[in-house]
Amino acid sequence: MNDLLAFAVAAHGGLDRWNTFTSVRTDLSIDGAIWHAKQVPGLLLDKVFEADTRLQRLTVTPFGGGDSHLVFTPARLSIEGRDGAVREVRDNPAAAFAGQTFETPWDKFHAGFFTGEALWTYLTLPFLYTYPGFEVEEIEPWHEDGETWRSLKATFPDSITSHTTTQITRFGPDGLMRRHDYTVDILGGATGANYTSDYRDFQGIKMPTKRRIFSYDAAMRKIPEPLLVAIDFRTLTFR
Repeated sequence: MNDLLAFAVAAHGGLDRWNTFTSVRTDLSIDGAIWHAKQVPGLLLDKVFEADTRLQRLTVTPFGGGDSHLVFTPARLSIEGRDGAVREVRDNPAAAFAGQTFETPWDKFHAGFFTGEALWTYLTLPFLYTYPGFEVEEIEPWHEDGETWRSLKATFPDSITSHTTTQITRFGPDGLMRRHDYTVDILGGATGANYTSDYRDFQGIKMPTKRRIFSYDAAMRKIPEPLLVAIDFRTLTFR
């Protein structure tokens, strides 16, 4: 395993501990300017996310009104009732973003796909980078907030759907994530500087409970306004 990745994985609880779990449940709220720009404000406040840590499957409850919840996989989104009855479906959901601009409003399936691919990645990092097919390399360090952050460039395999194929995660001297940089293919390559903070220990796994996401400029410097996405995790439970 790459030296930096091994250091980061150990700091987050270790691969042996991570491999004892197959799912994670979290109570959270998601807000920020993007949801208002896409005309779906408040859609993801006070939700429960449950994710398989090995397969790209994630549920969001409640979602779509009443007792419904969203089931996300890269190939299919469905809104289902508590009894499991399928109420609405969108196959090949990534294709529904074709031709959109940043100003194009989203429906609930657009928002559900964007959130599903993002949160599944976030909830499995940095352990995700140890999965089959990932290519990682340490690149030049990044200096911010009076610290030097070691930087890991990860190339995703075709089997994993995420914001984009190549992403950079930056780790502090303690091995914990400080910032996660990427572009977003379904948003036309929009940039994201995803800052992680307020770490807590959940069953031996250290995870950030705050994520604040901004754009970055051509020099990869954070653009402080607007705050695009704010994610606050209240609890995480691994099973």
